[in-house]
Amino acid sequence: MHDILRKDWGYQGVVVTDWGGENDRIKGLMAGNELEMPGCQDTVKEVIKAVNAGQLSEDVLNESVDHLITLARDTDKVFSDGEKHTFDVDAHNMVAQRCAEQSMVLLKNQGNILPIKPGTKVAIIGDFAKKPRYQGAGSSVVNPTRIENAMDSLKYFPEIECVGYEPGFNRYGKKDKKALKKALALAKKADICLVYVGLDEVTEAEGLDRANLNMPDNQIKLIDELAHAGNKIVAVLSCGAPVKLGWADECEALLHCYLSGQAGARAALNILTGRINPSGKLAETYPNKYHDVSSASHFPGKEKTVEYREGLYIGYRYYDTDSLQVKYPFGFGLSYTHFEYSDYVLDDKGVSFKITNAGDRDGAEIAQLYVGGINLKVFRPKKELKGFAKVFLKKGESKVVRIDFDDKTFRYWNVKTNKWEIEGGIYNIMIGASVEDIRLSQTLNVKGTDAPNPYNPKKLSSYYSGEVANVSDEQFAELLGHPIPSSHYEFFKKNRIKVGYNTTVNELRYSKGWTGRFFSWAIRFAIKVLKGFGNVTMANTLIMGVQFQPMRGISRMTGGALCWYQLDGLITMFNGHFFKGLHQFFKGGRRNKKETKALKKKLAEQKNSETVKPVEIKENKPVVKKEDKNPSDKK
Repeated sequence: MHDILRKDWGYQGVVVTDWGGENDRIKGLMAGNELEMPGCQDTVKEVIKAVNAGQLSEDVLNESVDHLITLARDTDKVFSDGEKHTFDVDAHNMVAQRCAEQSMVLLKNQGNILPIKPGTKVAIIGDFAKKPRYQGAGSSVVNPTRIENAMDSLKYFPEIECVGYEPGFNRYGKKDKKALKKALALAKKADICLVYVGLDEVTEAEGLDRANLNMPDNQIKLIDELAHAGNKIVAVLSCGAPVKLGWADECEALLHCYLSGQAGARAALNILTGRINPSGKLAETYPNKYHDVSSASHFPGKEKTVEYREGLYIGYRYYDTDSLQVKYPFGFGLSYTHFEYSDYVLDDKGVSFKITNAGDRDGAEIAQLYVGGINLKVFRPKKELKGFAKVFLKKGESKVVRIDFDDKTFRYWNVKTNKWEIEGGIYNIMIGASVEDIRLSQTLNVKGTDAPNPYNPKKLSSYYSGEVANVSDEQFAELLGHPIPSSHYEFFKKNRIKVGYNTTVNELRYSKGWTGRFFSWAIRFAIKVLKGFGNVTMANTLIMGVQFQPMRGISRMTGGALCWYQLDGLITMFNGHFFKGLHQFFKGGRRNKKETKALKKKLAEQKNSETVKPVEIKENKPVVKKEDKNPSDKK
C-alpha cells in the first residue's frame, strides 16, 4: 500500500477495509490502511494505547488523518456548494440502455430465428420477464432511477404479437407444477417461446461462494418440457458469471444479457427484434462441465484453505493451452451480419488489418489481438489477450483497424528480479474474432531484457505443458518458493481444535467446549430451516455474516457491543473452560464500560482545555521603509 499503491501508482486517496476485514488495527495503520470498517471503541482504545506505549508513531496517525480530512473536504465541496444538482433522468437512462445493447452477447441463433419477424406470435415465459435480474446483491445494490421489464416494454414493440405471459417457475428454485403446466398451455398458442431465465439474487450474492455452475433445476425442466412439446425456444439469460449451458441445446437461440442494469429489458428487446444488431463478446469462457475448470480439483477446500494451483492458467489461458473443448470460448459472440478480415500488416509497434462487413446488415465487430511466445524459456499461456478494437461498419463497408502494442504486450513478472521483464524471442501475433477463431497471424522477433529465467523447467513440467488440473505438491511448492501451508485443522484431540481470534463460527463445531459446538450447530441448523421455508435471503445473511465470520469479526461487526474482553471470555468458554470464561465475560464487560467512560471523560476534558486555551497574540509592528514618510498610515 505504501510502495506500490502510493509511490508507484501515485494514489492520493483513502484505503478502507471491507467490513470486519482487518486482523490487527495497529499493524493495519502501519501498513497504510486509514479507515477500518466498521469502526468500534475497541480499536480506538487500541490506537490510544499503542501511541502512549510508543508502539505506534503519531506521524503514522497524522498521515492517515490527513488522507481522511482530504476526503471529507473533497466530498463536502460536492454536496455543500449551495446549488441544487440535477440531471436528465431520461438521457441517463438512454446511456444505460446503450451500454446494455453494446454488451449483450448472442450465443446461438439456429436457423436465423432471430431477429423476430413481424407478426410472429410470441409467448413470454419466465419470472425474470416481469421481475428482471438486473444487478448484483448485497452491498453492490444501487438505487436505479427506474426499472424496465420485458412485459411493460412490449408496448414499444408493436411488431411482437404477444399471446400472453406465464412465470413458468419459482424464482428461487422451488418446484411448481401448476406454473409449469400453465406455461406449457400458453406455449401452444405461440410460434416462439421467449423464455427469460437466469440466476436469482441470492444464488449470486456478496460474501459467499456459489456451490456449483448449475442453473436451477426448475428452469432447466421448463426448457426441456417446452422443447419436448415441439416449441421453438428463444432463451434470454441473466446472470453475472458462467453457468453450465447444456440446456441451451434445446433452444433455437440464446441471448446472454448478463446483469444489464435498469434499462436492460428494452435493450434486449431491441436486439431480439433486430432494431439493434448484437455486438457483445464473452469476457470469460463457458465450460461444458465443472470438471473442466482448472481449479476444480482443489476448489472448494475441505478444511482451512483453498489452493489455486493453476498459476497463470485461469479462464481461456487454461482451456486454450490445454486444448479443452468448451461450450462457448472467450471473446465469442454472434451478429446478424458477418465480417471478413484481410490485409494484415505487422510491425514492431503494432498491427493493422482490414475488416469488411460482408453481410446485409449494419453492425459492429470486436477484433482481438492475441500474443503467444514460441519455444520460450519462461512458461506462458498459448495465447494472451493484449488488445482489442470495436469498429462499426455499414453493410458492405470496409475499414482499416490499428491496434498498437504497449508496455504490457510482451512482459511477464520475474520473481527473481522482482520486476516486469521481456523475454526475447519469436512471438506469434494473432488477430481473431474470439480466442478460438483466429483470422490473421504472423510472427515477430522481439528483443528481450535478458533477465534470468526464474523457473526450473524440470521441476515445473505441469506449468510448462499447461496441464495444471492436478498439479503435484512438489511442483506447487516449487512454484510458491516455500512449503505449502497446511490445509488441515490442527487437532489436539480427536476432532478438537484450539479456538482463537481467527477461528470461524463454522469451525466451532470442533471446539473443546460444548458451548462452541452448540453455537455452531445452532447457526447451521437455522440456515437449513430458513432455506427449507424458502427464506434464502436471511439464510445467506447468516452464512456470510455469522457462519464464516471469525471470532474477531464478532466484536468488530457489532461495533464493540461485544467488546474484546468479552470475546476473550467467549473464547475461553469455547476452549472448554465454561465457568472461567463466563466470569471473564462479565468481568470484561464491566472493565470495558469503565475504560470507555474514562476515555470519554478524558477526551471531553482535552476538548474543553483546547477550547479555552489562551492564544498568545504578538503585536505585528509595521516595517517602516525609508521612503515611508508617515509610518502611522501603514497597516
